[in-house]
Amino acid sequence: MMIPRNLYLRKLIDRKHNTMIKIVTGIRRCGKSYLLFRLFRGHLLESGVGDDHIIGIALDDRQNLPLRDPDTLLDYIYSRVKDSGMHYILLDEIQFVNDFEGVLNSFLHHDNLDVYVTGSNSRFLSTDVITEFRGRGDEVHLFPLSFNEYFSAVGGEKLDAWREYLTYGGLPMVASIRKHEGKAEYLQRLFQEVYLKDILERNRLYHSEEMQELLCVLASSVGSLCSPRKIADTFKSAKQVSLSPNTIATYGRYFENAFLLHRARRYDIKGRHYIDSPCKFYFEDIGLRNALLNYRQMEENHLMENIIYNELRLRGYSVDVGIVPVQAKQPDGKYSRTRLEVDFVANQGSKRFYIQSAFRMYDDEKIEQENRPLRHIDDSFKKIVIAGDSGLLWRNNDGHVIMNILDFLLNPDSLDL
Repeated sequence: MMIPRNLYLRKLIDRKHNTMIKIVTGIRRCGKSYLLFRLFRGHLLESGVGDDHIIGIALDDRQNLPLRDPDTLLDYIYSRVKDSGMHYILLDEIQFVNDFEGVLNSFLHHDNLDVYVTGSNSRFLSTDVITEFRGRGDEVHLFPLSFNEYFSAVGGEKLDAWREYLTYGGLPMVASIRKHEGKAEYLQRLFQEVYLKDILERNRLYHSEEMQELLCVLASSVGSLCSPRKIADTFKSAKQVSLSPNTIATYGRYFENAFLLHRARRYDIKGRHYIDSPCKFYFEDIGLRNALLNYRQMEENHLMENIIYNELRLRGYSVDVGIVPVQAKQPDGKYSRTRLEVDFVANQGSKRFYIQSAFRMYDDEKIEQENRPLRHIDDSFKKIVIAGDSGLLWRNNDGHVIMNILDFLLNPDSLDL
């Protein structure tokens, strides 16, 4: 199944010849090798680059075992560079090479080498990129399929595709498996045999049961505020397990580094400062979250919120959870300070959007609940409610835009409408 991933292909094309190491990162099985060897290599050939000027090596292939030695790899690549013309080096799973940092830094000394690599998230993460290349590494983060990409691959009715995506997420292999049982089995096996194992091996951990229980707690809490102290109390009361807040915070960082989860911090919109704790966690792929919980706790409002968060990030926005302090009148007539929550504050350069996720806006009380926080924001940036049951795009009396979730996901420019 050919799935065009034009957003990421364009990112690689825009980075050609920029004298940096282009590093494609992302969760396991999200399509990094496919992007590099099928799509980008195809672009190079179509652009007139000769096949002899493209040097591609899959280092996880047993046939390339000798090339995992750094000096052997360097000798092999330099032997393939025959002239001063630009040569494109495509290295998949670079972490199999000992001292891969030294190898990649060696390439930086040659003006006619344009280098692109992928690495698995067990040993080659965005944090490693920053540490090892000191500004000479250019990261392209590859997300699982967006709903737009997923729908373009599977076709059919939009609502049917949406229900599948809401359940099984956007890992590319999921789109090619037809039976629901096959999708579920693939995701559950992948989680146990790849993701969990990666985290344990990378961080030299031995308590897989504790880690999996913590992941389940965070999966159950998608869309809810979490703190290490609150989670520690949950473990103690519900599971009779003592897990310190420091250990929980450390495990949380491991999950983030493996791209399984992403942390959304709270931002005080009026005070213009961050509130570090509590925060919210969202899963990079909603299908993995659901598989982890064995397809229990399938509240569509929380799943939709997670998908909106991921969509904003893949469109290039930095995304926070917004807090709006207000004075609220109490039943006794007195006023007290309270905080209203805006689901997402999305920033990109000079652009900003305030966004509410509302799976159902079934009565006046719910409509008021979603619009009230936006009404208390006194700047001129656009305010949007994305609803699961909305029809055509419209503006309410407050000037807030109301749009349907599918219209939002299927149009990359939907926020600007």
